[in-house]
Amino acid sequence: MFTGKLNSSSSEDVNIFFHIPKDMFLLSLSAFLFAISFPSFLSRWGYFPLAFFSLIPLFIVIHRCSWKSCFFYGIFFGFASYSLFNFWLVKFHPLALFIVPPIHSFYFLLLFPLLKAADSFFPRSGYILQSLLWVAYEFLKTQGFLAYAYGNLGYSQYLFLPLIAFASITGVWGVSLMVVFPSALIGHFLKGQVSLKGIREYRLPVAVYLIFFIVIILSGLFTRADTDNCQPWKVALIQQNVDPWKGGVAAYEKSLDILIRLSSEALSEEPDIIIWSETSFVPGIDWHTRYRTDQTSYILVKRLRGFLEKQELSFVIGNDDGQLVRTETGEEKRVDYNAAILFRDGKIIETYRKVHLVPFTEYFPYKQTLPGVYRWLRNADTHFWEKGREYTVFESNGVKFSTPICFEDTFGYLCRNFIREGTDVLVNMTNDSWSKSVAAEMQHMGMGVLRAVENKRSVVRATNGGITAIIDPNGKILKKFPPFVEGYMTGEVPVYRDRTTLYTRWGDWFGWLCLLLSLLGTAFAFFRQLLLRLRS
Repeated sequence: MFTGKLNSSSSEDVNIFFHIPKDMFLLSLSAFLFAISFPSFLSRWGYFPLAFFSLIPLFIVIHRCSWKSCFFYGIFFGFASYSLFNFWLVKFHPLALFIVPPIHSFYFLLLFPLLKAADSFFPRSGYILQSLLWVAYEFLKTQGFLAYAYGNLGYSQYLFLPLIAFASITGVWGVSLMVVFPSALIGHFLKGQVSLKGIREYRLPVAVYLIFFIVIILSGLFTRADTDNCQPWKVALIQQNVDPWKGGVAAYEKSLDILIRLSSEALSEEPDIIIWSETSFVPGIDWHTRYRTDQTSYILVKRLRGFLEKQELSFVIGNDDGQLVRTETGEEKRVDYNAAILFRDGKIIETYRKVHLVPFTEYFPYKQTLPGVYRWLRNADTHFWEKGREYTVFESNGVKFSTPICFEDTFGYLCRNFIREGTDVLVNMTNDSWSKSVAAEMQHMGMGVLRAVENKRSVVRATNGGITAIIDPNGKILKKFPPFVEGYMTGEVPVYRDRTTLYTRWGDWFGWLCLLLSLLGTAFAFFRQLLLRLRS
């Protein structure tokens, strides 16, 4: 029977002010526990077991707060949780903390009333709909222009390999559901009188959850990818630990000096391929070879190509790829892509151009609609790129690989598309050194772990300052290089091709399913409540 009420009384208004200090404390506690479940300012690895219980205070507040206050509480929790979790954004861009936490405040402004409706209209089983709503929210926030995957609860479990093995079926969304459900269930239980009789009423959902949990863990333990007999692919990953974008031509030259020196040292270990990081070399190699519009940059490009021509193995280099294109008016102009370039015998063999750009800081498609915002971003020294269109698959030494650039590996759909094009290994090339935060780099690496598990393919991370690493198809971190240290790392990557996962075949089907069930459940609740009100 539905007992929720949409109206509020004057006594409820009084209670709002009485409960505000307690509710704010509980929401702050929930935001704190949420943040430290991931790599954070307290632990570079994160306290992942806390994620299962981090939202209990939130669900308690959802139950006890009024309809009026839940909107404000949503804004508060969104801003607090993402300010704590993404504290390092202040180093990324002067505008970042004025974009990401406010956006999530808006998301929770919308989500909190839905969680409240689930609690009010389903007094006995609202925790089920609340869990689905949470996963639906996580799924939706990775869509469209504002897509942002950081903070999805499933990623907090990147060290819990038996559990995240489930992602090969459901993607990260199934892991998120397993993580959020205990918080929703316990929060639902604690809203009533705690008694032995009350505990007995929850025996069935607890038993069902535990059975699912045990089955998932056992399945994860016994269905691991066997990588012992895989083809080994020996890679050398160069971590120069300097930001080539800071300081102009002098910085370009310094970065090139380090890259050539470290690569020369790595050659002694006879790797199959040498991989540099995202935009490790800034001047456009192809552009300055063909057009030579800047003599200083051309000299650096000529020096780099001279080094590459002497090498017998392949190099993959992150670069600003400038191209001349013809506009609709018939004029020619230069456009720039954030690119990864495969070199062999000193020649460009193939180029991948980043297809999913970072909103606001790499890409803003609303120049005509919002010219003021565009000028604001430009004045903040924002570097805009052109979007690539193709999911490029490179090949070297019989190994097919693709290079999602920077935060592209935070999106399951994108890495899945590479796999479906025939990729054997995902090579993430990134520059997270600007963050000055090990936690930021560990958060990013944790999402790379899920990409390996979802598709049962190895993941290589070639970074400017960390976390340079090799991850096997089961999500195990085989080797990693210390962050913010200049050097190189060599290691053998298991090239596993034996299985195609359900996630690779069907993609984000579980995220869509959670969204559909959330919409149906919420619509049914409001429709039924409306009918009850009309009859009364």
